[in-house]
Amino acid sequence: MASQSWQLQVFKRSLKKREKRVLIEKELVISTDSVNLDLGCAQGTLSYFLRKKGGMWLSADQDFLNLKSTQNLLGENLIQLTEGSFPFKNNSFDSVVSLDYLEHLDEDDFCLQEIHRILKKKGQLVLATPQTGNLFWLHKLRSLLGLKLEFYGHKREGYSLHELRAKLEKAGFVLQKHRNFSRFITEFLELILNFVYVKFFGGNASYALRDGHIRPTTSEEFSTKKTTFRLYSALYPLVWLISRLDKALFFLKGYGLMIWAKRMD
Repeated sequence: MASQSWQLQVFKRSLKKREKRVLIEKELVISTDSVNLDLGCAQGTLSYFLRKKGGMWLSADQDFLNLKSTQNLLGENLIQLTEGSFPFKNNSFDSVVSLDYLEHLDEDDFCLQEIHRILKKKGQLVLATPQTGNLFWLHKLRSLLGLKLEFYGHKREGYSLHELRAKLEKAGFVLQKHRNFSRFITEFLELILNFVYVKFFGGNASYALRDGHIRPTTSEEFSTKKTTFRLYSALYPLVWLISRLDKALFFLKGYGLMIWAKRMD
């Protein structure tokens, strides 16, 4: 059933999500007897691959609609979050993985404090966020195209590595390593795809989600756009091939930042 899910069909034609999965597959170590949390699971695609790493997983999100969409893919161990403290006891998890979640929150510092509370001593935190800085020109282009932060569900553009390190240290973490992904060409292609979707396909949504509305967010919405999706699927091999030109831009920082950190104690 999972192999036929609409989420995985969208994932197979993505650029940034595929890069995130590659990093997870290569760099994330999960022990078989561990208890782990995917914080901000959205529609569950990356949760699906995280669970294949082994261990026991819970997947959590604020939006009931996200969790409802996720149920066909993950089946169980889904938790709806509310504002404020997480509904977990102290020292509950060996790992917390939170991909593209922190930038969606007003209280990002409090979120990091809560992650510290629910992680076991020496527990592992993996974060992915947009990366910002003076030379990240596509953020300015996004604004010029009218793609407001609210379309992405973002409360802020993202974080620099320096800023994120400071926030982590304040919350009681030590940053161990970081990786860049989504360099200039990939990010530019994603930006164009987001613009086309918001401009022509996603503007009439009657609901708001924590993670915005720059792609189909329910099976019903995906079904109404099958013809368009088939057209994009036919073009996708060319889009993906163009994105591989980023390998020649290895000297540029990525517009995506993934970090690994541990509790200091």
